Parts: sequence; C-alpha cells; structure tokens
Amino acid sequence: MDRFADHRFSDARLALEAGLAVGDSFLPAHDLLLSPLFEHVSPPLLRWVADARGRIGAIERERGDFAPRLAADPAGLGWRHLLDRDDRRMLLRAMLGGKGGGPVVVRLRCADGQARWSQLRFARVGAPGAGERWYGTVEDIHDQRDREARLLAEALTESREHYRWSVDLSPQVPWTASPDGGIQEVGPRWFELTGMMPEQALGTGWVGALHPDGVERTISIWTAHLSSGAPVDIDYRIRLRDGGYRWMRARASARFGADGQVVRWYGTLEDVHAERLAQQALSESEERFRLAIQSARLGIWDFDCVTGVRTWSPEFRRMLGLSETQPATADLALGLVHSDDRDRLRAMLDAVAAGSLPQHFEATLRIHRADTGALRWIRSTGWTTRSDSGRPQRIIVTFLDVTEERDAEERVRWAATHDAMTRLPNRALWQASLEGLAGQAQAEGQGFGLMMLDIDDLKRINDSLGHDAGDALLCGFAERLAAVAPPDAVLGRLGGDEFGLVAPSIGHAAALQSLADRIMASARTPLAHQGRQLDCGVSIGGAIFGDHADRADDLLKAADLALYASKRDGRGRLTMFHSSLRAEAQQRDSMIRMARHVVADRLVTPYYQPRVDMRSGAVLGYEALLRWRHPRLGIQSPGSIAAAFDHAEIAVALTGLMLDAVLTDMRGWLEAALAPGRIAINAAAADFAQGDFADRVLSGLARFGIPGDCFEVEVTESVFLDRGADQVARTLRHFVDAGVRVALDDFGTGFASLTHLKRYPVDVLKIDRSFVQDIDRDSANAAIVDAIVKLGGSFGMEVVAEGVETAVQAQILLELGCVVGQGFHLGRPQPASAFRPRPA
Repeated sequence: MDRFADHRFSDARLALEAGLAVGDSFLPAHDLLLSPLFEHVSPPLLRWVADARGRIGAIERERGDFAPRLAADPAGLGWRHLLDRDDRRMLLRAMLGGKGGGPVVVRLRCADGQARWSQLRFARVGAPGAGERWYGTVEDIHDQRDREARLLAEALTESREHYRWSVDLSPQVPWTASPDGGIQEVGPRWFELTGMMPEQALGTGWVGALHPDGVERTISIWTAHLSSGAPVDIDYRIRLRDGGYRWMRARASARFGADGQVVRWYGTLEDVHAERLAQQALSESEERFRLAIQSARLGIWDFDCVTGVRTWSPEFRRMLGLSETQPATADLALGLVHSDDRDRLRAMLDAVAAGSLPQHFEATLRIHRADTGALRWIRSTGWTTRSDSGRPQRIIVTFLDVTEERDAEERVRWAATHDAMTRLPNRALWQASLEGLAGQAQAEGQGFGLMMLDIDDLKRINDSLGHDAGDALLCGFAERLAAVAPPDAVLGRLGGDEFGLVAPSIGHAAALQSLADRIMASARTPLAHQGRQLDCGVSIGGAIFGDHADRADDLLKAADLALYASKRDGRGRLTMFHSSLRAEAQQRDSMIRMARHVVADRLVTPYYQPRVDMRSGAVLGYEALLRWRHPRLGIQSPGSIAAAFDHAEIAVALTGLMLDAVLTDMRGWLEAALAPGRIAINAAAADFAQGDFADRVLSGLARFGIPGDCFEVEVTESVFLDRGADQVARTLRHFVDAGVRVALDDFGTGFASLTHLKRYPVDVLKIDRSFVQDIDRDSANAAIVDAIVKLGGSFGMEVVAEGVETAVQAQILLELGCVVGQGFHLGRPQPASAFRPRPA
C-alpha cells in the first residue's frame, strides 16, 4: 500500500473534527460510531475517502502492519477489481441503503492470489451534490475468521461423533449415560414400551421399570462395568404399559477420551422376549428331538456299531436308484460312487469299522444311479453316538441330492467369470489366464503374443440401428474371432467393444501380424441381421511378451497403448507396441495433469474470433475459443492440453470455466451498451453425458441477464454418436426453445448424415476448414462446399465457412453462395480486452 502514500487524508480528518450528521441528530466526531474506525481500532486497517459516485480519492494506512498487498490499485473505481461480483453487489446494496453502514464482510483479492477476509465500515457525509463524501475503513480479519472456522469445525466434529455413537448402536431403544452411570438420554421407544416418560428414566429412574427379581443382579453387573469400562451385555425383564413383563437385552459401550477416562456410555435396549422363550423351549426338547430333527432329511443311512447292521431308508434307496430288496452293503455303495470319489468313501467306511469317525462329519460325493447311470451329487451329514465309555454305538447319516444346487452354483461361477452375451471369458478370468501364461513363459524362457481388439463401428450401429443390432455385431465378431484364432489362444471380452487374445503361437511379430490380417479380413465381411448388413471394422494393438514387457500387467498396458494408437491413426489396422507410444502416453498424462491445474486455478480465458458477412465485412458475432494463461509462458492454445478434451470430467469442467468467462464478458458488453452479436461456445460430448447441460447453460444466461438469442452452442458429430439420440435431441430442443442457436461444427469430415440434420434441431452448418483451404486449387473441395451450401439452404440453415485465410478463398465462397466466413483473413482470435464491439 506504500504506493498510495501520496494520497492525502486531510478532508477526512476535517470532516470528522467538524462533526458528522447521523440520523436526525448532529454529533461531534468523537461520539460518532464511525470515529473508532479511524482512531481506536486494534486490527490492522486502511482508511479511505470516496466521492458520491464511489471513486476513491484518498487512502491511508492506519497502522504499518496492514499485511495484505492488494492485487490492484483501489484508487478511483479500481476497488471493484478487488471484489468478486457477489461481494461487490452486497457492498453496493449496503451503501445505497442509508447514510452509514457496516460492518460488511467481503473478500479482497491480493497480489499473491489469495482472497483475504476483510471488514468494511463506512459513512456518507455532506449534503447531496458536489460536497457529498464517503468515509470508511478496511480491517483485515482473515486470521480471526480462520480461528472461528476452526472452532466451528471442532464443535461440528464433536457433534457428529456424539451422533454416531448415539445412533449406530441403537436398533431399538437408544440411550446414553454419564461416566457414573446416570442415564442422560433415552429414546422415545422407551415410553411406548413402559409407559414411563423418558425424563422419569433419567439418572437411576429406569430401575423402577425392572422386574423385582432382577434389580439386584442388574445393578451389580452395571456397577462392576462402570468401574472397569468394559462393554455391558445383560438380559432382564421390564414392566410394560399393560403391567406385564418382557425380556429385554441391554448392551452398552463406553467412549473414552484422550486421557483414557470414560466420556459417555452409549447403549441400546433390544426386545429379545421371543428369542428367550424359544431358547428355553429348545433347551428343554433339544436332547429328545435332536436325532429326529437331524435325521428327517431325505435319505437316511443307519449303522448299528454293536451289531454291524446297516439300514437304508426307502428315500435313500430311491436316491441311489436301488430296489427295496437289494442288500445294504459297503461293496454296493462303493460300486455306485464315482471312481474319483471312491477312495474317500472307502476311508470313511474304514473309519466306521475302526470306530474312529468324529462325532459329526460331512462329505459330498458323486454317484451314478444304479437304474439310469445318471451322475448325481450327494451331500452326506453324519452323527455318531457313543457310550459312557466312549465307544461308538450308532452312526446316522442323512443324504441330500444337491445336483441342482451344484449346477446352479456352477452356473453362477460361470457367470462370474464369463461374458453372458458372447460366452467368452470376462476380463477377470482372461487376465488371470494372462498372468498364468506369463508366469509359465517366464519360467520356460518362452514368449507369447497379446492382442487388444476394439470394434470400430459399435457406437454408430447402436445409435443408428439400436442396441439389438449392436449386440448381434458383438456376438458375430466373437464367433469370427474364435473361428480364426489359433487353438492355443485364450480369448476374452474385456468390456464394451473391447476384446483380448493371448497365444504362445504368436510369440513373434510376423505371426501376430499374420493373425491380425486374418482377423481384420474376417471382420470386414458384412454380418446379416434382420435383413440389414452390419459392417464391422476392428482396430488392434499388439505386444510380445519378452520383447515389450516381462510382466503380465506391463504387457497389457503396452498392447493397450498400441490399440489407442490404432484408433487414433484411423482405425482398422494393427499397431505393434513401440517405445514412443509410452512417451506419447506420458505426454497425454502430462496434458491431463496440466489441465487439472488449469481447472483448479481457473486459468481459462476466452479469445474471440469474429464471424463476418463477407459481402459487407460486417461482424455478425464471435466464436469463443479456449485459451489458458500459463504462469510463466503466458497464453497457451488448447492443443497444449488436447488430451483433456477426451477426459469426461475435465472436459466438462473446462466448458464450465469457459461458460462463466464468456458470460462475464457478455454481461460487461451489454452493460456498456455494446452489441457483440451472437456469441458461440463449443460443447463436448462429455457435456451432454451429464444430462443437465442445457439447464446449466440456460441458468447461467438467466443469472447474467443475457437473452438466449445472443448465444449459440457449437457441437460436433461426436455428440450425436456418443450418446443416446433421445437425450441429445431433448437437450438441443431445450436450447432452441430458449432461443439459443445450435451449430454443427466441422461438418463434412465424419459420420454426420442427413438423418442427423433431420432428427436434431440444427440452425447452423460450419464447413470444415479442410474443404476451404484448397478451394482455389481443388475442384473436389469446391464441389463439396457447393453441396454443403445447397444442403444448408434446403434445410433453412445458415452456412458458415471456417478457415478463410485469403481473399481468393473468400471470393470463391461468395461465388458458391456462402456469405458468412470465419478465419485469419477476416479476423484473428483476440481477448475481450483487445477489441470493442459495435455500439448497440
């Protein structure tokens, strides 16, 4: 603030010494509320004087320790740049509300980029007119606010901790107690159960609800746990509203403070009456009915260890496919068991003969039915009873046919490891196979090949023909892939339109290339589906174990990088991994990291390129182009963070920053009575994926007070291909209904079709620069431009030529009927501060 030292403050002191009018009275300066602001305030402050229009003419430090260095000179109207929009509006409302005001708390932008909390007080002095002045102070209260925030956070943490302990353990009647055991809180369910008001239960009042027989025992246990701090778990009966008693289970845990002392007890009261009665009934009948309950399940095998007699129940015989007359012998049982399980059964029979079977045992065996030979899974559960001397007396085994259960488990297991549509291994099983093959290859010193495959046209087919056609394409591709894959290949569908293939037989580049050629040739054959021909292309990334990586996960990353390169370079090809791909991936990662920094620090700044009527040279509007400000290198193009536009989260954030900046500029132009025309902003496919893109844009227009017909949204055809048609159409229709125009950018370079122009509400077609740059030398480009101009006219759309860089190009475009252009010949992108739109 030293640079403001030359501003004098004499007017302020004279005004204060003379006295100020406050309300309806005239008070001497030392009695004014404003006076302490200038003479008796302990926090560091600045003093200022402004005229009736808010222009600051005098600034002075009250104390030398006013720490903040402001980001701009507040003199004149410069103070506006130190406040954000909301704070500025709040301050103006306070100043316009009366002759005096404050305190008003705002955030002042400082030179170090920080926004510090400051408190403003002010008073208006003098009669309206030339003699009217504003006198005020600025106090730095940033550290005070930080302290208050920390205290609030600590209080909130304690509140949340108390709530967690009170609720998490309270399925029925929650309660809390002090360290000495006095009840402090009890849930409303207590009154519903006992008829005792919750406040009556506080302290030791709850004891009055206990059954008299349990009072002494309950208090004794509770007292002991209060001393030890150990968790409490006790059953007792309480008196109900109707006078009866019910068994309840009380559980509690202590919360300890940092000093190891109990802070509070948290507990619950749970109704266990039914469980208690059931337990008593079970205890009384358990011994009498144990064998009957355990043996009443389907087939029963009963062996008397004393007499050696075996008895098979009729149900067990039917399970085995045996008649009632066939003798129950060990040899017969062994003959029916699957050969792989026969030794297990023989060991069990030997243990029976030796009397060494445990009291309880279980086993699951496979048997072949005696009548049909069908293979069945049988689960056996056995119990042994013994005499007082410990000798086995009886062995009872129950048998249950669990074949259907095992089949269901197998189906679940298969479903967990396979793709239900293509019936190929899923990512988890395929990667497990890859890791196993890598371990084997490393041990044997052998290599193998890995392919990552991506169907090129699945999204287009899903969008144009529906997901049933896309599913048919997936299944058809999987069948063709399996048909041409070598016998030792392990295939997998890794998700979406991505497949994987590993095989030892393609352990060198030539073999992998040969297989890739066969796969691509097979995929190119159209697939018939419901009378339609489905075209299919495939992009492939390849890597060799031992050449490109020595670990399974590194090999997978290498092939994935190669696949990315195949799709980037035009699709429908094989790319073998090479070291530069890793460098490119690192560059993409660097771009994404830089883009995150751009978003976090709000470094986005729009540049505006004019859209011009090439007949008259009149500027019709501007396209807002993203630029960002590097702290050291200055303004950077979007190409420096190009990879971020393929990252959904960052792309949406960048669009949001651009939208805020553009709307701020537009609001400034409109307030200055300037007419920039229609401003266009680019939207990515990721913006439409959010589902609320139109709402966000339109709410921003409303917030800034900008009419919809002053705004335009530019989209590329990828928006139509990446999302469902209905959702995109609803979003665009929402824009059109609000007066916002929709432009289709880069038209003619991809898959945009007449169907898209018919289905979606598009107002503007923008001819891609690739057709304009050689229009004076390439008759084909001129023909394409001519066709697009006629096409746009037939649909009633405005046609704009991009990349107009020479007068010759502009002249040819006009001759072809394209009157609106955009490019360096007509105007370069500039920041908002570098040009001034025409007056409204």
